[in-house]
Amino acid sequence: MEQTKLNSDTAIRPRRIALLGTGLMGQPMGLRLLAAGHQLHVWNRTPAKTSVLVQHGAVLASDPCCALSDGEWQAEWMITMLDSGPIVAEVLEQTIPAWRKGMCVIDMSSTRQSEALELSARCEAHGLAFADAPVSGGVAGAQAGTLAIMVGAHPAVFAELEPVLQAMGRPALVGPPGSGQLAKLCNQLIVGGTIQLVAEALLLAQAGGADPAAVRTALRGGFAESRILELHGQRMLERNFIPGGQVKTQAKDMRNIQAAAADAGLQLPATSLIAQLFAELEAYRATADHSAALIHLERLNPGLRLGDAADKLAE
Repeated sequence: MEQTKLNSDTAIRPRRIALLGTGLMGQPMGLRLLAAGHQLHVWNRTPAKTSVLVQHGAVLASDPCCALSDGEWQAEWMITMLDSGPIVAEVLEQTIPAWRKGMCVIDMSSTRQSEALELSARCEAHGLAFADAPVSGGVAGAQAGTLAIMVGAHPAVFAELEPVLQAMGRPALVGPPGSGQLAKLCNQLIVGGTIQLVAEALLLAQAGGADPAAVRTALRGGFAESRILELHGQRMLERNFIPGGQVKTQAKDMRNIQAAAADAGLQLPATSLIAQLFAELEAYRATADHSAALIHLERLNPGLRLGDAADKLAE
């Protein structure tokens, strides 16, 4: 298939971007784009979640289609940062009247690889470029502009997108369209599994009579060191479950990992167990931070609790 070419030169310049989805991650990502000098029209199902971006110069669109085309405004790029693949497809359907040949769709949501491939094929058929570019790093990474951005795209499209994506983090081309979502699923598999193991290690330390905070400190710098042990281990000790990455998102990602494994004909036994644990936690702590895996572990071990601090949970 002939690769769609973008209607732009190679110089780094301010872009006209439609950002669809301004929630926990979309808002700080949008702020980074504004700070880099790009023009932003924004839309969100809950308009109030766009207010900070509007205060910093973004224009609020009444619907997704108007975010792409409204009077003299014509977006060059559309970035989606939405909850799931079906929602991405639903919102993109509303934007079709504003599609123009040479526009680029960059889906930064976390979806299934199969969904990214379907979107890519549809965009290509309409003369649009496409990239799936999910991210890792949570709200803190979005605010700091240090997100890991895993991009599935044709090389020419990535070369065009890379300078702008750098305003939000570290973009890396991992393969053709669909590869970005696969890389994100690999990331989330490691994240989900490590969160569960850190929770089990800290609870084991306490149950056996050791100081779990001291055990965590002792492990730092050894082979068990990780960002999960550093950040989520501290969250667990403080019992701070106000979300950066939510349980419902991790649970969705685990289901998507299982779907990708099934498509590839793989058996991933540890994935199945972790997916089950997060699904059980989602049933009663869906909006907590995914480090709340500790809470579910404690429910499986009645009478055991890490520390004596009160749980911090979002209202």
